Amino acid sequence: MKKIGVFGGTFNPIHKGHLHLAGGYCRALGLDTVLLVPTCIPPHKEVDDLLPAIDRLEMCRLAVRDMPSLAVSDVEVRRGGRSYTVDTLRELAGLYPDDELYFLMGADMFLTIEEWNGFTEIARTAVLCTASRHEGELPSLKEHARLLERKYGARCHIEAIPVLDISSTEVRDALAEGGDVRALVPDAVRDYIYQNGLYRPVGPDFQQ
Repeated sequence: MKKIGVFGGTFNPIHKGHLHLAGGYCRALGLDTVLLVPTCIPPHKEVDDLLPAIDRLEMCRLAVRDMPSLAVSDVEVRRGGRSYTVDTLRELAGLYPDDELYFLMGADMFLTIEEWNGFTEIARTAVLCTASRHEGELPSLKEHARLLERKYGARCHIEAIPVLDISSTEVRDALAEGGDVRALVPDAVRDYIYQNGLYRPVGPDFQQ
């Protein structure tokens, strides 16, 4: 049985913080692989400057091509429309029937996951995993994990994984201002963005 992490998001665009967190989960939980799952359309929020799913999917593939512990799944992009976590986990469980799924999420998501569509099925299908960004978060995360375990029989893991303070909004803003993002995204992703003139009306001139 393999242990497979499931890490969803808009990845608009994917950046080094995403990869650092995915790698941290992989090491902390002893995962065999982490699947990055770009969403087609986020179900719960509107995102400014959301690129077409095919571009975000390709950037994810470029980002992980030299990282053997990370892979990319196109299940939500192929499905189209708005995808809910419960649907994605159900499909992945069918694709990997002999393996164990670990759903990886941020602390804010973990604290509200009870309210998600199909939560009881989510809890049955995957181990629920989150990471504290600082020590002050740990008590509330551990308390919520105990509640989910007691009330729903959920399996939870709380990990302490240092985060890189990078956001996709920061990347998009830097690009819109003509800035260089080599410190924020992998080189292959940066090249794809510039070559395709993404996140700005006209592709910039830049030095390699």
